[in-house]
Amino acid sequence: MNIAILGSTGQIGAYLEEYLKEKGHDVIGVDIIEGPQNDLRVTPNTYVESIIKNADFVFFLAFDVGGSHYLKKYQHTFQFINNNTRMMANTFALLEKYRKRFIFASSQMSNMSYSPYGVMKRVGELHTTALKGLTVKFWNVYGIEKDMEKAHVITDFIRRGFEEGEFEMMTDGTEERQFLYAEDCCEALETVMENFTDFKPEDPLHITSFSSTTIKEVAAIIQGQFNAIGMYDVKIKPGIGKDSVQMDKRNEADTFITQWWLPKTSIDDGIAKVFNEMKKDYVND
Repeated sequence: MNIAILGSTGQIGAYLEEYLKEKGHDVIGVDIIEGPQNDLRVTPNTYVESIIKNADFVFFLAFDVGGSHYLKKYQHTFQFINNNTRMMANTFALLEKYRKRFIFASSQMSNMSYSPYGVMKRVGELHTTALKGLTVKFWNVYGIEKDMEKAHVITDFIRRGFEEGEFEMMTDGTEERQFLYAEDCCEALETVMENFTDFKPEDPLHITSFSSTTIKEVAAIIQGQFNAIGMYDVKIKPGIGKDSVQMDKRNEADTFITQWWLPKTSIDDGIAKVFNEMKKDYVND
C-alpha cells in the first residue's frame, strides 16, 4: 500500500514510518524539517499535493505542538494558531479534493476549550468527521524525539539528567497522565488503518495505555535508570503548583478501541527503552 505520513519526523511519525516500511508498505513522509517543499502551510504546494493524490492512505500527524514547556510558552501566540490553522486548511482541502482515506491525529485535550491547542485539535476533528475520515485521540505518546525544544516530559527528564545532573518538574508532580510507548501507538494506528471500514467517523478511538502514572512516579523510574548505570548523583528537583496546561482536568479514556487493539508495553519497560537509546548520545559503553 502507498502510505503518506504528514509529520513524518515527529515523535510518532518517525516511529510510524519505520514501522510501516518494515511491514512492506511504500511510505512517503512529508515534514517541514525535510525542506520547504514539505511545508503544509503553503498553498499551492504541488509537491505535497502529488504525494496526497498518489497515496492509498494518509496519516495526518503534522501539527505545531510539543510538550508542556512548549505549549505553555507558545500555544497562546498568533504564530502557533496561524501555523496550525493554515496546515489544517490546506491539508483537509487536498484530502477532500482527492477523496482520500485518512486518519487525523487529535488529542485527549480536544475538549479543553481554554487551550488553543485543544481548540485547534477540535477543529481538526470537525473537518475529519465532515470528510468521513477517522479521528484518533492520543494520550501522551512518548519515544525518541529529534527536536528537544519540543520535548515531552519523559525525554526532557532524561536529557536534563544527562546534561545537567538533575531534572526539574514543572509542578508538584502529583498530576496523573496515561503514557503510551510509541511502538504500541504504531500498532494501534496500523490496526485502525487496516480496519478502516469497520469504524465510523464519530467512533471514540482513544489510543492510550489505559493506565495512569503520576509525574512523580515517572521521575522516580527515570532516576532509577540513572542509578542502574552508576549515575547516583542525578537528582529530581521538585516543582511547585499544579499543571497550567491541562489545568488538572481529567478525562476518561474510552476503551472502544480495545475490541481491536491493546497496548503491550509497561511504563517501566517503555522508559527503559527510551533511556537506553538516548544513553548512546551521552555514554560510551
